[in-house]
Amino acid sequence: MNGAHDLGGMHGFGTVPDKADDHPHPAWYDRAMALTVAMAAWGRWNIDANRRAREDMHPAQYLGYSYYERWIDALERLMVETGLVTEEELRTGEPQGPALTPPVDADGARRMLRRGGPTERQVATPPRFRVGDRVVTRNEHPAGHTRLPRYARGHTGIILRHHGGHVLPDSNAHFRGEHPEHLYTVRFPARDLWGTEADGADTVMLDLWESYLYAR
Repeated sequence: MNGAHDLGGMHGFGTVPDKADDHPHPAWYDRAMALTVAMAAWGRWNIDANRRAREDMHPAQYLGYSYYERWIDALERLMVETGLVTEEELRTGEPQGPALTPPVDADGARRMLRRGGPTERQVATPPRFRVGDRVVTRNEHPAGHTRLPRYARGHTGIILRHHGGHVLPDSNAHFRGEHPEHLYTVRFPARDLWGTEADGADTVMLDLWESYLYAR
């Protein structure tokens, strides 16, 4: 998806501020994080669907929102899409049916965060590429979710590492199954991605699924 979230290589957004870890933030940021974790415990969506919901936002809305405003917007839409709440309940803040028992409390949320969401899976076919192979990223522009950034499409890189099989985000984000594929770390020369003004000593490393790549 070539949305407003895919900013790599675009001009006009200024420098990235260097904020210390203790940079103060509004208290509602903590609540936004907690709500996102708690609602995920219902099991109605996955991490890739969550990312897709943030990317689906209108570009002007996406760029005008803060980080956690995007989280809340995506959470609201996912809750409606999956039937956890209705548009009317969101608008009024009043439940229209009997309250359901939440599947997780504060301690449960902490356990979820510690456990994470492992994506490792078995893949029936052997890996097509080995460490050291030269590969080219496919120059495709899907309308749906993908983890292949726009700035890296159609470029040549070197396989640095094979991570085994992992859930394919492109299908998982749209509830079309996990369809695990081999995952690789691929290194690209910065000048190949950004042009001659980039430092010739710099490289960019991306974790990319096998279907994003073909042999050089």
